[in-house]
Amino acid sequence: METAAAGSRRPTALRLLCPKKSVLSSPFPSLLWLVGSPRFLQPVTVAAALRCLRFLSDDGPSSPDLPHEADEIRGLLVRGFDIVGGLFVGSANSESDAGRALELAGQLRQRLFGERASHGMVGGCVDASTGDIRFLVSESNGSEVVEGQEVLWGDEPGRSLLEKGCLLRCELQLQLPLYLPSDEAMSGIEARFSSLIESTAANLRGPHLSYLVEGPTATCDESHHSVILHGNNLDSVSQPPINPNTNKHSAKIVSCSDFLPTKRHDLSSIRENADAIQITVLSNQSFNISKASSPVPVLKYFPAPAPASLKVINLKLDILCYTSMDLPIDVAVSELVIPGLADQLSVMKKAIVSELLTQQPQLCPYHFVPPGLLIPLTAIYDTRYGEIEEKQSELRRNLHFRLGLPLDRPLLRTSNALTFGGMERRDRSSSKSGSALLRDVHKEIPSSGVSGGITSLIDGSYEYYHYLHDGIDDNGWGCAYRSLQTIMSWYRLQQYSSINVPSHREIQQVLVEIGDKDPSFIGSREWIGAIELSFVLDKLLGASCKIINVRSGDELPEKCRELAIHFETQGTPVMIGGGVLAYTLLGVDYNEVSGDCAFLILDPHYTGGDDLKKIVNGGWCAWKKSVDSKGRSFFLKDKFYNLLLPQRPNMV
Repeated sequence: METAAAGSRRPTALRLLCPKKSVLSSPFPSLLWLVGSPRFLQPVTVAAALRCLRFLSDDGPSSPDLPHEADEIRGLLVRGFDIVGGLFVGSANSESDAGRALELAGQLRQRLFGERASHGMVGGCVDASTGDIRFLVSESNGSEVVEGQEVLWGDEPGRSLLEKGCLLRCELQLQLPLYLPSDEAMSGIEARFSSLIESTAANLRGPHLSYLVEGPTATCDESHHSVILHGNNLDSVSQPPINPNTNKHSAKIVSCSDFLPTKRHDLSSIRENADAIQITVLSNQSFNISKASSPVPVLKYFPAPAPASLKVINLKLDILCYTSMDLPIDVAVSELVIPGLADQLSVMKKAIVSELLTQQPQLCPYHFVPPGLLIPLTAIYDTRYGEIEEKQSELRRNLHFRLGLPLDRPLLRTSNALTFGGMERRDRSSSKSGSALLRDVHKEIPSSGVSGGITSLIDGSYEYYHYLHDGIDDNGWGCAYRSLQTIMSWYRLQQYSSINVPSHREIQQVLVEIGDKDPSFIGSREWIGAIELSFVLDKLLGASCKIINVRSGDELPEKCRELAIHFETQGTPVMIGGGVLAYTLLGVDYNEVSGDCAFLILDPHYTGGDDLKKIVNGGWCAWKKSVDSKGRSFFLKDKFYNLLLPQRPNMV
């Protein structure tokens, strides 16, 4: 390759849509694979960075195991996104490392797609001391390499991706018959299985298959578009029968944008409400029957050359693709959906082949857009194993590390997966939350009024439990129970637990079971405090807690620094108990210089209905100062207080 002479062409800019943290905070040294969508986004645009995990030797990032990396990334990356480069982090020799990263990225890309990139590639390095990025850009044919001049970090990158493109989803259930001669060696069985998978992939373009394309679930204000594409001629588009209750659609509707609703979800809500064009594979089993003959079932007999047994391979394919809004739908199906199905078949083949003669893996794909990432990714889990079993935990841990996700919170469990379609969305949402309680009410309140303070808040969602919920009259005695329920909802909504939030009676039963209370405690109206809450959290969730004691409400501001650290590192709700009152603490605003501080209090003593405006205006969720501007104390001077700080489990 030749390097272009300086000034011979326009300066090249590297556009990074992924967060700086995902690139610059990678451990030194490391190799990142840069992911973009050169077909649909601007050239030299990076939407995500994946860490290289597999290496050939102790040399680390300089010697990646490309075959192993390609196998893992093929199952992870959705079609429409592509490897566009490589980046060494913690580089000592920037010029040679940038060239090496460019070379390795090209080799990985060729292993993934079986051909050299038809788009430009980028190779770069991050200086270990300054964090500066230096990069090289190759032309699409790889014959010319130029040095990049500018690094641009994206402004509202999620909006950019969604405005330019959309998602397509295709599910396909397969039952593949595999005949196993009784005297055949394992190598022959594996070859037979590989041939079966390859022929299945080839038949995705066969004349007996058609693809029904439908938009997301239509609303009452929007019609439902659908077309059928034939496998042997994807340029031919035909209309299904017209429903007289819907608008008539022209066969000229061929672009992806025609299938999408006018109002689309932004990135902040796509994890709960993913809009995708749905692709359904239809099989015409009577395709080869002559039109003149009677359309009756046909039975064909193929004698086996030797005694054989039949093994049915059950596969559940589920793929996502990313495409531009204006791409013709037949091109999207031909060049994205069908290759995506073939990719997933190949990935599943590798996972199954070693267990052909034993218990077949129950493989199920799930799609995710975890926090910090802008693009959807697919993980294939073996559902024979429970999510808490070590094999599944280790797989998720590796995925967290590859994606640069924190290792102390579950972000890739099945309950974190994207949901699609109205009914599925409602079912999954209900199962995630367990109720229809108000959630995250603190997001609607005004600022604290602390001048120059640093705000540290709860990390994640919770539900607001207060007096009189669930038809239980606990006015005057149940505030700590309600605070515990709010804390339990946080663990549930962050996917640390799938158990339901316990009722007052269930909380009491736990305390009796562990020997903390006598049996007469069940059904009583006795108060509980921070110690009892810690017992229940340990018993039901295995969650540990830290307890802070203060002798007077006047001393609580002295704990603001410690509380700020808790919210920054653990992010869990805190229970404050003093005298006969208990509150839930959601954050602090603290000026370390002046000592001024405020506490974000969620008050469980509220007895009204779940009216967010009434709750906020009434101060039931509000910033409270230890002493307000009128000299009134929120925390009692003559009472001691216990603060329960639940800890975030270290798990994925």
